[in-house]
Amino acid sequence: MVKQRFKSHAGHLAAALAIVGSFCFFQFAYPYHLIRREQLNLFLFDGDYISQTYRGTGWLVRFVADFLEQFFHLPFAGPLIVALILTAIGWAVFKICRRYMGMWPSLAVGILFFAWSFLREMGNLYQTRYTLVVLGFLTLVLLALQFRKAWLQAVAAAAFAAAGAWALGSPYHPDYGKLWNVPKLDYERMIGLDVECVRENWDKVLELSKVDLYMEEASYCYNLALAMKGTLGDKMLDHSQNHHVTLLFPVTSERAVFSNTLAGEAWFQVGDMTVAEQSAITSLQASPKHTGTRFLVRLARVNLAMGEEAAARKYLDILSRTLFYGKWARSMMPGHQDEAVRAQLAQAHARLIQRDFVHNSGHPRTVLHALLEADPGNLPARQYLLCFDLMGYNLDGFMEDYEQGRLKGHLYSEAILIWLSQHDRLNPEEVARYGVDVSEVDRMGRFGRNPNAFRNTYWYYYLMAMQEAQQQ
Repeated sequence: MVKQRFKSHAGHLAAALAIVGSFCFFQFAYPYHLIRREQLNLFLFDGDYISQTYRGTGWLVRFVADFLEQFFHLPFAGPLIVALILTAIGWAVFKICRRYMGMWPSLAVGILFFAWSFLREMGNLYQTRYTLVVLGFLTLVLLALQFRKAWLQAVAAAAFAAAGAWALGSPYHPDYGKLWNVPKLDYERMIGLDVECVRENWDKVLELSKVDLYMEEASYCYNLALAMKGTLGDKMLDHSQNHHVTLLFPVTSERAVFSNTLAGEAWFQVGDMTVAEQSAITSLQASPKHTGTRFLVRLARVNLAMGEEAAARKYLDILSRTLFYGKWARSMMPGHQDEAVRAQLAQAHARLIQRDFVHNSGHPRTVLHALLEADPGNLPARQYLLCFDLMGYNLDGFMEDYEQGRLKGHLYSEAILIWLSQHDRLNPEEVARYGVDVSEVDRMGRFGRNPNAFRNTYWYYYLMAMQEAQQQ
């Protein structure tokens, strides 16, 4: 009796386990995967937009997918939606197989389809629509099987197949709907760093950076978080670095789309709206759907900071018709901003570069100097300039820039002592003149006796660079 009862409920038990398992995976082990999908999505509650966007082959599944993906940035909601869709695929296959096979073989096939669909979702640029297409066609098969006569089933299957091809489209795409993917946990953490940078959640970025991924993009996010916390000159070399490359990414066709997207984050925070806007536009054009709320929000913020109200209104008007960004967009609309928003925008506007020059993100030092001319109190830009000098071994340039705006930091002190030593000026008077604690001189002596004990210092970084140069 117990065995028979278990067998009769095996399908429901498997479905429950599938929902719980996939929900927990996307909620706790792979959360940023879905959030990034929402960033690249746009769904407007506007009749003209819906009628013009969702037409042609696959219109229905694109409509449903875009509608659902707008919830993917919400905790619990996104993982639950995906878990239900994946489980529904397994359940539909199970119900189809039950018409021709026994309980256990049907359940096995259903589980296999669930697992296959689950793995498809792991793709970095995978889109929900391709999972929905599979579910849609399986649903149509189930509907056709409701007819009792074989010839009616055949007619219904043909009619539903034609309707499905029109409303659902293909379940495969070489880039965004691959037939097979596997989880990439390191890339998931990298996406998490990107997401938290966009959210300006710097403590979370540093938390995610505790495990060094040894990726340029990860170091870039770590450096940005340090700069925003005011500790770039203290902790930068606690993490792997690729010279000055991991400080400020250029926006260029030679770099990957993901890197170009990330590039805009640091440039926006230091106050260069020109490069930040270039990054957003480039990313918008290269995104899978050539749209995305993330980029529209950034373009709105950039144009508001630059005082380009007409352009800002264009982006804010689009965002005002979304479910989750509408309230923010309306509050940022010129003429409807509160005092706090106006003060924030005035501060951002004061940081803008005031003089004309050839703007090139491939030459960060020139841009940073221009930013500091406009606002000498721009702390993120000041830190980036000093660290850019250090990571490029430009100690003379560093000393010039350090004199223009002194900041405290172990790496700065270590670089000053190297420079003083190179110029035979390493004495108490000169050390005090540059504000370096005398204990740093003693520490430098201990470094000379055992360099490997000081791997996260600028002394070690500079020593390794000089040794490498001598070997070449």
